[in-house]
Amino acid sequence: MDLFEAIEKRRSIRKFKPNPIPKEALKRILEAGRQAPSGGNRQPWRFIIARKPETKKALAAAANNQMFIADAGAVIVALGDPKASPTKLPYTLSTTRIPYMQDPMIAVEHMVLAATALGYGTCWIGAFNEEEVKKILKIPADMAVIALLPVGVPDESPPPKPRKALNELFFDESYGVPLEL
Repeated sequence: MDLFEAIEKRRSIRKFKPNPIPKEALKRILEAGRQAPSGGNRQPWRFIIARKPETKKALAAAANNQMFIADAGAVIVALGDPKASPTKLPYTLSTTRIPYMQDPMIAVEHMVLAATALGYGTCWIGAFNEEEVKKILKIPADMAVIALLPVGVPDESPPPKPRKALNELFFDESYGVPLEL
């Protein structure tokens, strides 16, 4: 499947078959994340791959009891390293740009698209108890848990959700001027 087809086919999957993910497929998904860009190439991310049933079940409980997470073949836990984002930079950051949080999100989305291209389903999980996830996975206190990403063989095929028109989202030269393509 090409990139554009993967983008169009990607859905949030909340029902998985109990199949493991072959190591070669998992390696390709993780490699897609490793290749993601990051500000200053700092790569302020680390990832924990949970495959044991008891670990996945504990993570699902820590994610507000979203128990479908435990059914995935693997759960990729994305971490951000605040130490990798220096406070003194040769440029000014927007107050809303926090590289150690946003850069791992780019890597996770690369993994989402790679998983989709390989026929696997994923679901971004942002609702979780960070302290509980840290306890389960023995994550150091100075690291931030950014997202949980269950990856597995889909056992559902949700239809596409409606999307706004391009001219509602993209503007020509200034805000509010619809882009005509």
